[in-house]
Amino acid sequence: MASVPKGVHEWVSIPDPDEERTWLFDVTFLESAWTCIFGRGCQGVLTAPVPELVQGCCSYGAHFTGRDDVRRVERAAATLSAEQWQFFEEGRRTRKGSGVVVRGKDGQYTTRLVDDACIFLNRPGFPGGPGCALHRAALERGIPPMDLKPDVCWQLPLRREDHVGDDGHVMTVVRQWDRRDWGEGGADFAWWCTEAPDAFVGHRPVHEEMRRELAAMVGPRVLQRLVAYLRARAAAGGAEDQHGRRSATRRGSAMAPGPNAGATSTRPTRSTATVGASAPGPLPVRVPHPALRPR
Repeated sequence: MASVPKGVHEWVSIPDPDEERTWLFDVTFLESAWTCIFGRGCQGVLTAPVPELVQGCCSYGAHFTGRDDVRRVERAAATLSAEQWQFFEEGRRTRKGSGVVVRGKDGQYTTRLVDDACIFLNRPGFPGGPGCALHRAALERGIPPMDLKPDVCWQLPLRREDHVGDDGHVMTVVRQWDRRDWGEGGADFAWWCTEAPDAFVGHRPVHEEMRRELAAMVGPRVLQRLVAYLRARAAAGGAEDQHGRRSATRRGSAMAPGPNAGATSTRPTRSTATVGASAPGPLPVRVPHPALRPR
């Protein structure tokens, strides 16, 4: 494995075909084998590891992206049953705003906290098992969880940021959610999944595992260009396993997932690439995710 400076990620920029926008994607994370391990080793986001609480990243409630997000979740809450939701009765109580949403002093809307975690989080001992009541309801109805859950919940650990230039052109960054995105409290987490090797155990790269979520965040045309680029660079060469052995990647196939999904390309050039409507040119060095690099 080639030596890579600490913390380095590889990025690719893709011009939007429909508007004055350039998309910048965190390729290192999207090609990694990260997967949500809620209830399967996730240690939570408190100041000490607490896997036994099975709270995941739900300890502080969800911040809403706007009024549309609030209304959608409020409507979804009204459809939950007591069998799906441990805090069914609590959520029905009349409060300022609604039974499930509160507005802080800073004007931000969040889900209510009950017993030190999100009101939608079913706890260990609940007959239906621990986990998000909205997520459970979506699965039982055969619909995507994003139809019911707050935006931040179905997007995690992906994060989208829009930056508008002086000329009005928008640069939109899609990257992994880091500790800093939680504010000052993020530094106090005893554990965070995008920097923990134990969360990089998926069977597919993130861009496949979260394809539906990415499509909702960036649109189908941009996602098509991104996936075409990632598949082309995966087909360009083999990948190193954790012991430094190289294995061929079948041309035209997606990168084989695993703990060492981000290996070094046989055609190293630049560390950033730009994708237009045509096929990509020289492909960059493939950078392993920081969580998987030797310490």
